[in-house]
Amino acid sequence: MSGRKVLVTAATGRIGKELVARLSKTDAFVRAACHNPDKAEYLKKIGAAELVEFDYTKPDTWKKATEGVNVVYSASPDPQLEGHLKFSEYLGTIKDSIKHVVRVSCFGADTNTASYNKDIHVSRDGAGIPLMLQHYWWGEEALIKAGVPLTVLRANFFMNHLLKTDCDQIDKEGWFSNPLGTCKNSFVCTNDIAEAAFVCIQEGPERHANKFYDITGPESHSMADIAEILGKAMGKKIEYRAQSMADFEKDFGPTRAGFFEYLTNGFYSRCSPDFYNITGHKPTSYADYLANKGAAGDTGLEELYQANVWKKGVDAMAAAAAAVKN
Repeated sequence: MSGRKVLVTAATGRIGKELVARLSKTDAFVRAACHNPDKAEYLKKIGAAELVEFDYTKPDTWKKATEGVNVVYSASPDPQLEGHLKFSEYLGTIKDSIKHVVRVSCFGADTNTASYNKDIHVSRDGAGIPLMLQHYWWGEEALIKAGVPLTVLRANFFMNHLLKTDCDQIDKEGWFSNPLGTCKNSFVCTNDIAEAAFVCIQEGPERHANKFYDITGPESHSMADIAEILGKAMGKKIEYRAQSMADFEKDFGPTRAGFFEYLTNGFYSRCSPDFYNITGHKPTSYADYLANKGAAGDTGLEELYQANVWKKGVDAMAAAAAAVKN
């Protein structure tokens, strides 16, 4: 699709900035959306043509952000579900000008592409489908209802994501903990998600509208595997220490704990061919991600120490857990 003017939401995020850098090498006009443009000037250095204020909690920022835009890269932090749902409705009011939306979602949000019943597809008796996973589907469904040409990238958990709350422990004491234990998961490189989004935007809705892709890493790893790979990258021994689900829930609240329980049942172990089918090559391994720079200039090891929405002792999902969809 020629004449693309792309709004990249969450442009300061690990996927967003990588996408900005990739799109800047094309003829696309890249508008980078962020909470505080004054603190995001580096996005211009990696190729953004324009910075614009955008906030899911401030609808008065949406009109300027989308003015003249015909492609939207859609991403939102988990706690901002309601804002995304309302923004999706807004996109529906300007759908005549929006030619393509590429949305980042999550592995398993497949209500429209598979049989998926929150009351029966469960990890154990008495435990329903995690609310966070239901939310990812709501996020997709809102854009479907908006009537915009849509591509969804359903990603597995991001590489490094599970480690960010333990960075101090990793540095000072050489260990991290969570409840995943020996269960293996095909964690995905965020640079790969950006590359998949880039290709879908480049090739356009003619090829990728109404497509829902599962994006994973090239192999599944246990937490011991992750500790070994990270240790080699850091040049020191890193240890994984198992944590009970009860203690994890105390740290992060019941909504996130419910999602992690689902991760322990092997649901996220499989590796999908969809990244290869989009890009023509295998996904990035965790070792390669940690060692090599992405298009935005950061190695995965550097990215480990960058922004993280999750803090121990804070239930970041408390408000979002009460969200309702129209």
